[in-house]
Amino acid sequence: MSIKPLADRVVAKKDAAVDKTASGILLGTSEEKSNTAIIESVGPDVKNLKAGDHIIYREYTATEVKVNSEEFLIVKEEDVLAIIK
Repeated sequence: MSIKPLADRVVAKKDAAVDKTASGILLGTSEEKSNTAIIESVGPDVKNLKAGDHIIYREYTATEVKVNSEEFLIVKEEDVLAIIK
């Protein structure tokens, strides 16, 4: 089963929260939520994003859904703040 977003929405998978610094120091269990994700699919009205883009989104505007034990986010294109290159 897959999720097909409508209008100007994208379906993305959340990145795991980082529990290690860039220099390799372990931080322990991180309770901080990550607000980055990778786009899985895009709706027909999305203009600037495509599947596979690594994005930063507004934290409290995404809708979280669970399909077949996998967690996804549904985010409006206007709530995507940046593409990570």
